[in-house]
Amino acid sequence: MSSWFKRKDKGIQTPTEQKKDVPKGLWHKTPSGKIVDADQLRANFYVSPEDNYHTRIGSNEYFEILFDNNKFKELNPKISSKDPLNFVDSKKYSDRLNAAKEKTNLTDAVRTAVGKSNGKNLVLACMDFAFIGGSMGSVVGEKIARAADYALKNRLPFMIISKSGGARMMEAALSLMQLVKTSSKLAQLADANIPYISLCTDPTTGGTTASFAMLGDINISEPGALIAFAGPRVVRDTTGKELPEGFQTAEFLLEHGFLDRIVERKNLKQQVNLYLDLILNQPVRA
Repeated sequence: MSSWFKRKDKGIQTPTEQKKDVPKGLWHKTPSGKIVDADQLRANFYVSPEDNYHTRIGSNEYFEILFDNNKFKELNPKISSKDPLNFVDSKKYSDRLNAAKEKTNLTDAVRTAVGKSNGKNLVLACMDFAFIGGSMGSVVGEKIARAADYALKNRLPFMIISKSGGARMMEAALSLMQLVKTSSKLAQLADANIPYISLCTDPTTGGTTASFAMLGDINISEPGALIAFAGPRVVRDTTGKELPEGFQTAEFLLEHGFLDRIVERKNLKQQVNLYLDLILNQPVRA
């Protein structure tokens, strides 16, 4: 079959099937329609310089931002979820897990690590939304609990970066149990006077919000993040009332006292270390 279009005047006769796509990742389009060069976005902490939109990033990027020279030791990297309920909806849960692992090169929706941030040791747990929507299953709760134990044993400050759609329904009650497990571990840190900082990013919802995401000694958020237990539509349908403008955004929660501060990503490392200096009663670094 001949091609529909042949630009003979310019000598271009490449059939469609032989044309190569533009490599993915060279450009990024924000929700406001701004087009940003990928290298420029990365150099700006993955924030659009045109509209200050904080794009969704994962543990790789947050580790790079917070750890000095991107050096860290990952904790419990090989723990992986099973399928204890043999759960099936549109597909088997075990198949979903395998697909998520292959797609993301992660074992589950959270990674935990220890490294230095501005020269101070920090234990960090960071959720990855790309892995089944950052849902909280038994492995997420277990890895956060073990990271808290590591912080407790070594008396190191602890930080969790939340980015989650909530509890993982495919694990049912096993998932809900993680709310209690993680909250109890954070209570042990508090009893030992070990600092815990919570960073809420877009989105932080469901059981994550109902547990560790809002239990920090200091609760901070990135600009514009959605932070909620139930989504706006569910709240509207349940209450029968129209919601205030900006409801469940980080700015709304800050105004109503649920957050301590909104921190832009470019200032995150400096701000976290300032908090640690204040909590640990250490001299503030310039």
